[in-house]
Amino acid sequence: MLSQLYRSGFQPFNQHLLPWAQSIAISRSHRGQRSAIRHVRSWSNIPFITVPLSRTHGKSFAHRSELKHAKRIVVKLGSAVVTRGDECGLALGRLASIVEQVSVLQNQGREMMLVTSGAVAFGKQRLRHEILLSQSVRQALHSGQNQLKEMAIPVLEARACAAAGQSGLMALYEAMFTQYSICAAQILVTNLDFHDEQKRRNLNGTLHELLRMNIVPIVNTNDAVVPPAEPNSDLQGVISVKDNDSLAARLAVEMKTDLLIVLSDVEGLFDSPPGSDDAKLIDIFYPGDQQSVTFGTKSRVGMGGMEAKVKAALWALQGGTSVVIANGTHPKVSGHVITDIVEGKKVGTFFSEVKPAGPTVEQQGEMARSGGRMLATLEPEQRAEIIYHLADLLTDQQEEILLANKKDLEEAEGRLAGPLLKRLSLSTSKLNSLAIGLRQIAASSQDSVGRVLRRTRIAKNLELEQVTVPIGVLLVIFESRPDCLPQVAALAIATGNGLLLKGGKEAAHSNRILHLLTQEALSIHGVKDAVQLVNTREEVEDLCRLDKMIDLIIPRGSSQLVRDIQKAAKGIPVMGHSEGICHMYVDSEASVDKVTRLVRDSKCEYPAACNALETLLIHRDLLRTPLFDQIIDMLRVEQVKIHAGPKFASYLTFSPSEVKSLRTEYGDLELCIEVVDSVQEAIDHIHKYGSSHTDVIVTENEKTAEFFLQHVDSACVFWNTSTRFSDGYRFGLGAEVGISTSRIHARGPVGLEGLLTTKWLLRGQDHVVSDFSEHGSLKYLHENLPIPQRNTN
Repeated sequence: MLSQLYRSGFQPFNQHLLPWAQSIAISRSHRGQRSAIRHVRSWSNIPFITVPLSRTHGKSFAHRSELKHAKRIVVKLGSAVVTRGDECGLALGRLASIVEQVSVLQNQGREMMLVTSGAVAFGKQRLRHEILLSQSVRQALHSGQNQLKEMAIPVLEARACAAAGQSGLMALYEAMFTQYSICAAQILVTNLDFHDEQKRRNLNGTLHELLRMNIVPIVNTNDAVVPPAEPNSDLQGVISVKDNDSLAARLAVEMKTDLLIVLSDVEGLFDSPPGSDDAKLIDIFYPGDQQSVTFGTKSRVGMGGMEAKVKAALWALQGGTSVVIANGTHPKVSGHVITDIVEGKKVGTFFSEVKPAGPTVEQQGEMARSGGRMLATLEPEQRAEIIYHLADLLTDQQEEILLANKKDLEEAEGRLAGPLLKRLSLSTSKLNSLAIGLRQIAASSQDSVGRVLRRTRIAKNLELEQVTVPIGVLLVIFESRPDCLPQVAALAIATGNGLLLKGGKEAAHSNRILHLLTQEALSIHGVKDAVQLVNTREEVEDLCRLDKMIDLIIPRGSSQLVRDIQKAAKGIPVMGHSEGICHMYVDSEASVDKVTRLVRDSKCEYPAACNALETLLIHRDLLRTPLFDQIIDMLRVEQVKIHAGPKFASYLTFSPSEVKSLRTEYGDLELCIEVVDSVQEAIDHIHKYGSSHTDVIVTENEKTAEFFLQHVDSACVFWNTSTRFSDGYRFGLGAEVGISTSRIHARGPVGLEGLLTTKWLLRGQDHVVSDFSEHGSLKYLHENLPIPQRNTN
């Protein structure tokens, strides 16, 4: 394919490419229209989806998430996108990728239009080639290869280049679109075509007819004859077609387009010139914000700079068309930039007329960073006071909290499964338990930030300390768990971390009031901004891209949520576990009195929890014994659905449903039972099918138990206890931000310690490294010093 061929380094002259591309198109056309379309859908690496596209044009979209409903779309390709870096010839691989994306959207039922540059660059390449070929053969033979390369090429007039390049550019587009069984048509326009009423009606009718026939119009200014732009000719509410930016805007409004995508060689709009140290990409641009933008120079090619793009975009926005300006040249994103924009992903700068009431998520990230730093400078007693106050508010404001939670439950009824509804539900006992946990955190937080872990005398009067410090800004994403908000907030406050919280929309009412109470508690020491609740329509994937604002992501929710976040996070570490497949091994020497009690608590006490039992491993010698019968009878009484593992099923004449996978987290009253021959086989099974979360042995043999404890490689390994003890509150941590199965930084229930890192403090007196050289005056001592004890009372 074109993009693959050019990525491999093949670089012929463009005129040599056209017969090759057309021959492919001809050979494909014999397969028939229906088979060709089916081939296109499977060939493309962009998934084919069907979306509802009915929309009445009038107002532009208010939010990015609405862009997926755009039916009629104009894509403007800037000169920097279409041309190669040497400005002589086309970027064929990039063009092939753009054509692929446009074709996929067209085949979804959308109406696509292209406004393209490139005729001048294509024509320049052709004319240069012709000039070189027309040189005297004798001169070429006698001048030598090096001198031939240095032959002077006359400056080529842009209109002549455009005239020479238009036909070749269009032939190239036709060849590319043919690969997707899509027909393209060329339309060349000038300013007069929009100002002359009859020509304007003709143009409008032609475009509508092409769209009706499922043809992609490819529009360009007729650069071969276009006159210079008249100064100030677009001040009376009509934009003059001076370049392809203004052409695209005029076309978008004229055709009542839903979305205009302007692709250039920069990511979008910045609050200062791109490339400067303080430049920040503006995610959403609102009319009237021009004063917040500093325009840089124009792109390396083309007529319009960023100022022209903004002017055109605002004019289109005023006409009811949404606009996104984005980078179409970046090799990592150009292959999906158009489809990403249409899917509502945070790409480039989105122009919107609807300004949100609250801060953007980027502003919230900065507020959390600033507030977190202020929080870290407070005295430990002050941070503890905030948490104590929050605990009091949870009990004092119970009625308001439960009322908000009732609204969430009513709205979620019929939409959420039973286990999720149970997680969503708050109660008086839950709130009381939360308050107790928060007070534990407050009591244990006195010695968290600034604790000295190590002191070393490097040399005389040169002392080194390693001390605990906050990680920075945490992003915690949680589903259906409003009780998670005050827990995580208290841990962040205790450790001096800034916090961004993204809760599920199913808990919106509960999260809102819990966040207000958290900010009320923070306000007693003036650090209200340290904890932020993201209420905007930010997609989780977009939040995971804020690598300059977020230092650690902690997902709390389904295994699918955790996997999605781990996949989406680019450059930001993720702490958590994707699954909670917890095992309990019942040894041949297990106590009859303990087993049923432990199994019931592990499976039935809260089956939706990540630390609930999912697989019960039973020693083969226990089959057909009273102990085994007691376990089965208890599970039946508790209405637990049993799934038989392969070995267990082989022992039974009439077995329960055989398990589909031994690596399953049910999250409900369901349990897999499997048979093993020994403690070693149980350990091997856990390592093969477990998730390194929590695993338990039930036995009276201490030697067997210690063998299990030492050899099972999980975050939590227990002997004769319920799996449900794997919890920060039950461990005495007060609460947890989650349970980590990672092997780096923190493992198991993550409380205060897991939200701290360290820094090194070195105190000296005019020490330089050269004093410690072979002939220097000082020697390294590296003496361990006693660590001072802090008063935590």
